[in-house]
Amino acid sequence: QVHVVESGGGLVQPGGSLRLSCAVSGSIFSIYAMGWYRQAPGKQRELVANITSGGSTNYAASVKGRFTISRDNTKNTVDLQMNSLKSEDTAIYYCDALVRPTRWELTKDYWGQGTQVTVSS
Repeated sequence: QVHVVESGGGLVQPGGSLRLSCAVSGSIFSIYAMGWYRQAPGKQRELVANITSGGSTNYAASVKGRFTISRDNTKNTVDLQMNSLKSEDTAIYYCDALVRPTRWELTKDYWGQGTQVTVSS
C-alpha cells in the first residue's frame, strides 16, 4: 500500500504565505513525478505545480512567480511554498505522486485526501 498525506493548509489573509507539505510512505520502489493540484468550489481540479525526480518543475501560469515546489527524494516528500496569496487561490489542495510500488507492479497515481487553503481577510 502507498499512503499520501498532506499537511499545512489553513486560513491566511491576502498577501500572506503558507507552506504545504506532502509525505509518501508505504510500499515504494520508485517515485517519479510529484505534484500539487487544487479544486475550488464549482470548478474542475487543476494542476498547480509538479516536479520530476530530477528536479524539473512546471507551474500553472496563475501561480508562477508566487509558488515554489520542491521535493526531498531521500524523505519522499514534496512541499509547496505559497507566497502573495490571493483570494482566488482558495481551494482544496491535493498532493499527487506517480509511484511504482514494487518492481513487479505498474506505475500509478496516488492521491492524498486534500488540505483546505482559504485566503480571506
